[in-house]
Amino acid sequence: MKNIKDIETVPSFGDLEGLIGTWKGVKGWSLISVPNHRGGEGSPGFELIVQNYTEILTFKAVDAPVENEGGGDKQFVGAIEYEQVIHDFDTKELIHVENGMFMYLDEIVTESGESKDAPYSIARNGTIPHGNSILVLGLIDKKGGAPSIKEISSMPSEVDQNGAPLGFFDQFQSEQDRLTVPDIVINEESKIFNVFDPNDNLIRDNKGLEFMDTVHIALDSENEGTVGNIPFLQKHAKATNVYSDFWLSTVKLPMSDETYQQLQYSQKVGISFHQKFNGKQGLISWPHVTINTLTKID
Repeated sequence: MKNIKDIETVPSFGDLEGLIGTWKGVKGWSLISVPNHRGGEGSPGFELIVQNYTEILTFKAVDAPVENEGGGDKQFVGAIEYEQVIHDFDTKELIHVENGMFMYLDEIVTESGESKDAPYSIARNGTIPHGNSILVLGLIDKKGGAPSIKEISSMPSEVDQNGAPLGFFDQFQSEQDRLTVPDIVINEESKIFNVFDPNDNLIRDNKGLEFMDTVHIALDSENEGTVGNIPFLQKHAKATNVYSDFWLSTVKLPMSDETYQQLQYSQKVGISFHQKFNGKQGLISWPHVTINTLTKID
């Protein structure tokens, strides 16, 4: 059992501590569907936007533990401030800014000084200038070897697609074709993107690498979290849920004992607009997917 005085004065970040520093990535991709009334108000549709991006992601530790009072219990939060700045790969235009906190929550002590586990050991809150805010919670674990990255779909669910007019979702196929036709690829490493399974890009980024260990951070707004929207977005294209995975890995350099730090993430945000088909109630949830592979530079 830890000494309560140590907990009160020295913040604990658990395995989140490896995030602290500055990260750079040039293999980022964003895929988002937004409302588009091509045929007027009576014929609503959607526009699919796919962008290749570069990113600087900075994490800075809060030097003291943040104390939450709970009657007889106390929670000491290890907080890490983050800032994410994203530019379009080709135009260099600023396309996303986000800031918030990653929090290690697993330092809870009772009035008698005994340790308790938090329901969720980590959390992240963030704010986005479009007018969204998120709170997601989850778990963190560390293992030897490479990340285990699963397939992720960028399409609305089969239930949400059911009954759609023929060709309604063809924009996904045309975008996939555009990004994989060899004669228009500018930079083969950065311009090939799997529209239907964005995580395939992360898996390809890891091919041939020797991984020493990986910390997996899994966060979900369904874990007692929240997603907020300003009134305009609430009416036209509200974010309803957020799920994200982060993989923090130590990678060994070829033919060397030296290592470097790699951070990958995959995030899916559900955005609701457009009435479901076949007279079904409710709106279609469109996944906004972002992925990137970054390297620690400081």
